[in-house]
Amino acid sequence: MKYVDEFRNADLARGLARAITQAVAPGHRYNLMEFCGGHTHAIARHGLRALLPPEIELIHGPGCPVCVLPIGRIDQAIALARDHGVLLCTYADLMRVPASNASSLMKARSQGADVRMVYSAIDALKLAQQHPDREVVFLAIGFETTTPPTASVLRQARALGLRNFSVLCNHVLTPPAMRGILGPAPGNETSAHLHGFIGPAHVSTVIGSEPYRFCADDYHRPVVITGFEPLDVMQAVLMLVRQLNEGRAEIENQFTRSVTPLGNQKAQALMAEVFELRDSFEWRGLGSLPHSALKLRPEYASFDAEQRFAAPYRAVADAKACECGAILRGEKRPQDCRVFGTVCTPDNPIGSCMVSSEGACAAHYTYGRFMTDMPTIAEKPGATA
Repeated sequence: MKYVDEFRNADLARGLARAITQAVAPGHRYNLMEFCGGHTHAIARHGLRALLPPEIELIHGPGCPVCVLPIGRIDQAIALARDHGVLLCTYADLMRVPASNASSLMKARSQGADVRMVYSAIDALKLAQQHPDREVVFLAIGFETTTPPTASVLRQARALGLRNFSVLCNHVLTPPAMRGILGPAPGNETSAHLHGFIGPAHVSTVIGSEPYRFCADDYHRPVVITGFEPLDVMQAVLMLVRQLNEGRAEIENQFTRSVTPLGNQKAQALMAEVFELRDSFEWRGLGSLPHSALKLRPEYASFDAEQRFAAPYRAVADAKACECGAILRGEKRPQDCRVFGTVCTPDNPIGSCMVSSEGACAAHYTYGRFMTDMPTIAEKPGATA
């Protein structure tokens, strides 16, 4: 199979593993955070940790859009469907994310709320056209990857003059989350033992590589943008090890077959036309981050579900037994959570990290719940890179 099997070649993977082992400097450690749930899934699925020397630690970050959405946002959506009688549409993964009072969108549906799973934003738009007598709300989530399709649908709705369609916008941005992980200001890093980032693939096809420049310039942390295949990830690790050995902090692009420095400027223009920055937005595990999410511009206010309906957002604390927040910050492993794999499973998730296939807990449960080597940022603080 051309262009897939080539990136899963076992001999090449072993060759990269040998090159990485040879490149590791004696007495040094390399704590590398993959900032994409797709990378977490690929690393677990293909057993890449087993190919790496013990000096290298791959740490999961807040790169799963379902995982980072706080409970209060799910509660807000449930309130729209239950109390306002809207036809609420969203993606399948979000349906089972636990909300307050042991609820979820799936449970709200079973209790009579009209909540429907869709494959895309355009499906929600079609439902609004098919049901002109109903208020249809699309619960939009995701990073920069899924934001342009939402913008495109909003532009279509405006052109069609639809009056019964709106969006509950929860689109978030990757660079501010990376800044939130590193710390509020250079020299005051909260993750001093995090040495570099495996940069996201799909997000970078939209925004390009330049938005990560602050990681290198302000925090002296290298970023290597890479694809999702095993050889992509292995090559990115080798590139990061070489940068750290040489004392460099640069933004490198391993995923040149899809990512350019400036990204998809047409998609960016569409996003800028429809959305603007929120002053702040709450992330699960990271708290409220400034300018880290999007809202609809005033020109599209009539399509903003938050303005159209009286369903205010209220912050809600995570379940006490759930360690999703610490896992998203890279401070704990899934198996450090006392309910992981027992009370909390994909069939009965207690936290969002066990729901989405891109979540660290779901990936670890599916491919390696009996392994004990998933690292955290805080381990071996005396090591250097």
